Amino acid sequence: MTAMTKNLGKVALSWAVGGLALGLVAAGGMTLSAQGIASHNTRAPVSFDAGNIAFDDRANRVVLTGGVTVDQAGLRVRSQRMLASYTDDGSLDVQRITANGNVVVTRGNERASGDVAVYDFNRRIITMAGNVSLRRGTDTLNGGRLVINLDTGLSTMDGRASGAQTTTNSDGRVTGTFTVPQD
Repeated sequence: MTAMTKNLGKVALSWAVGGLALGLVAAGGMTLSAQGIASHNTRAPVSFDAGNIAFDDRANRVVLTGGVTVDQAGLRVRSQRMLASYTDDGSLDVQRITANGNVVVTRGNERASGDVAVYDFNRRIITMAGNVSLRRGTDTLNGGRLVINLDTGLSTMDGRASGAQTTTNSDGRVTGTFTVPQD
């Protein structure tokens, strides 16, 4: 269980790395460079805290519940529940993490929140969906879905979460405000 705990912690925070890209999205519907991901130390030690952890070996999954917090090198991910799916070929390899219930990713003055976040390790893509809100200082973006490609470093935000009936903005558009230089 100690090896599983270490691997789970690493995987859970690897999911969080994509949260940094949220702070770099500058306009809805545009694909932009997410260079902050490359500068984050994904090999730094990972810690996690949860009210409960349950291993389901038959289904190859781990469920963390009860105010889950994952930290790595200044990056923090919080949610009410995280599900990690893995393969077991002698060592546990996490394939996917799904976080839901008040998902919040923070680093410095950057904060992203949403209903659900999924990190697909095979495709190296992180997706946040459902009332996605991004705050960086006083700048804000709101939309339905944010997709972060960790291979290319590109992020995309659009107004409607896939399959969702509602979004923060009822007409399915990305909204936001940005500060401008003051003389």
